[in-house]
Amino acid sequence: MKIKFIDLFCGIGGFRISAEDIFENYAIESECVYSSDIDQFARNTYFANFGDYPKGDITEIKAIDIPDHDLLFAGFPCQPFSIIGEKRGFEDTRGTLFFEIARIIEEKKPKVFILENVKQLVTHSSGHTFKRIIETLEDLGYFVDYKILNALDFGLPQKRERVFIIGFYKPFLFRWPKNGHKQITLADILESKVDKKYYASEKIKNSRKERHNSNIFPSIWHENKSGNISSHHYSCALRAGASYNYLLVNGERRLTPREMLRLQGFPDWFEIVVSDAQIRKQAGNAVPIPVVKRIIEGFMPIMISDYKIKNDRKIMVKNGRGIEKIT
Repeated sequence: MKIKFIDLFCGIGGFRISAEDIFENYAIESECVYSSDIDQFARNTYFANFGDYPKGDITEIKAIDIPDHDLLFAGFPCQPFSIIGEKRGFEDTRGTLFFEIARIIEEKKPKVFILENVKQLVTHSSGHTFKRIIETLEDLGYFVDYKILNALDFGLPQKRERVFIIGFYKPFLFRWPKNGHKQITLADILESKVDKKYYASEKIKNSRKERHNSNIFPSIWHENKSGNISSHHYSCALRAGASYNYLLVNGERRLTPREMLRLQGFPDWFEIVVSDAQIRKQAGNAVPIPVVKRIIEGFMPIMISDYKIKNDRKIMVKNGRGIEKIT
C-alpha cells in the first residue's frame, strides 16, 4: 500500500511533514509525487529538506501533467482575505488562485483534499466568497466540510486560528479534532543563547515598557496595528508581512528563525538555508503541523478502508489509542 499525495502552494513543507509523520505512524508507505510554489526561496528551503525542487507558477502548470494522487494539500494564498491586508478577495489576483486548485481537483479527482486559509475567509464579503468556494468544491462531486481550528488548542504556544476545508469523494463520517498534542510552552521553544542582533533597540524597548507592564515570564509582547500592547504566555499569530518588531520576547528581542519554526511545530532537524528575513516570511506562511496531523488522522480510516488492507499486522498508532489491529 502506498498513498500518493501532492503539495500545492507547498511553502516549506508543513503539510508534507505532517502527512509523512502520520503515515509512518500507521506503517503505511507514502510518496509526495508533486509539489509547487511560486516563491524561489521557499522552493530552496523545500529542496534542502526533502530533496525535491517544487515546480513554480501554478497558473502555468497543466493539470493533466500532474501525477495521479490520492490526497491533495494546499494552503492557498491568504493575503486577499486576511484582516491584515485589504481583504479584496477574488478581486485580488491571488484570490483567484483557489480556482487553480479547483481545476486540478476536477482533472485528477483525488480521494481527499485538505485546504487551509485564514479564518477571515469564512466571513469575507459577508460570507459570499466562502460560499462560492464551498459550492465550487461540491459541484466537483465532493462532500465538503470545514472548521476553524486554533494552534493553541493543539499544543503550540501560538494563537493561530485558521480555517481548514476538507473534501471526500464519497460520504464519510469525519470527526473534527478538538485538541491535540501535549502542550509545549514558550520556555520549551525559546533558545537559551541568542545573538545580540535579535534584540530591539533601546528606543523600541523603552517605548514598549513605557506603555506596558507584564508579570508574565517568559512572554511574548504583541503590538497591534493600533499601537496597543499585550503580553501572553504564548505568541500571537506569526505573520509573513508584519512589522519587524511586532512580537518581542519579554518585550526585548525578536524571535529567532528556529523559534519561529518551533512555534509552527517544525522539528529541529529542519534545515534553515535562507536569510532571517526569508525564514521569517516562510514561518509566517506555514501551516501549524500538530493541527494538520490531527486532521489527517481523522481521515485515515477511509484511506485504510479504500485500500482494503487485509493482514495480521498490528499497527502502532501514536495518538493515544494504543495499538490497533486492522483486519
